Amino acid sequence: MEIIDFHTHTFPDHIAAKAIGRLSRASHTVPFSDGTDAGLLVRMDESGTDLSVILPVATSPKQVERINDTAAEVNGRYPRLHSFGGIHPDYEGWKGELARIRDLGLKGIKIHPVYQDTDLDDIRFLRILDRCAELGLIVTAHAGLDIGFPGIVRCSPKMAAHALAEVPGVTLVLAHMGGWRNWDEVTELLPGTGAFIDTAFSGGAFTPLDDGYWRAEDTGMLSPVEFVGIVRAFGADRVLFGTDSPWSAQAEELAFVRGLPLTDEEKERILGGNARKLLGL
Repeated sequence: MEIIDFHTHTFPDHIAAKAIGRLSRASHTVPFSDGTDAGLLVRMDESGTDLSVILPVATSPKQVERINDTAAEVNGRYPRLHSFGGIHPDYEGWKGELARIRDLGLKGIKIHPVYQDTDLDDIRFLRILDRCAELGLIVTAHAGLDIGFPGIVRCSPKMAAHALAEVPGVTLVLAHMGGWRNWDEVTELLPGTGAFIDTAFSGGAFTPLDDGYWRAEDTGMLSPVEFVGIVRAFGADRVLFGTDSPWSAQAEELAFVRGLPLTDEEKERILGGNARKLLGL
């Protein structure tokens, strides 16, 4: 069975340590790799993961072109990694840059409404979604709450449903089982919209830093029963395995999915089959 992790993060070597340290302190969570491409490949070897999709986030418009150039370099260097591109809703040349992303051979883009301080159904994102639909680019969006920004939601299930109604032709992957810790609304509003969801940072529990910020009762996420309930609501053919590496361990996330009361065929689709089809591999 081919394993494809559809949701990972890395950084260029010269900034990885600083970036991982800053994000770890902000989220009060333990990282499971050093945030480099080489570090991700080590974790992939340990877990038996065949391919990882890297999702860069442009936190300002000035980062966009550099992120996309770096993504193309990563894809040319590492056959087992595929980096998406990045776009920012305030980047003026968004229309042409999305075409350049496609021409660079990138399969899609990552957007992060919380980090980019813009609601998913804002016109600035809707026009990006529409352009991606036109170009055949996948869009992966952070959905729901973000562990580093308590209480802030810029991609709620309601916003996602509205965006999909406005741009029905887009291939949209809503990360974190459709909306991190918005899961009741996910099952109410999003099945049937055509959205895909990924499993990243959603099952079991996360690993907190030993700094006293998180209480044990705060670290729980979806139980196996709740997790399978969301899979059943969407259908296994719309669920993509993802880990949010380095914020979860690939081996542990694989074990969690393999231990769910799903059929072998459903697990095969989730762990790699759906991603292979979506990426056109």
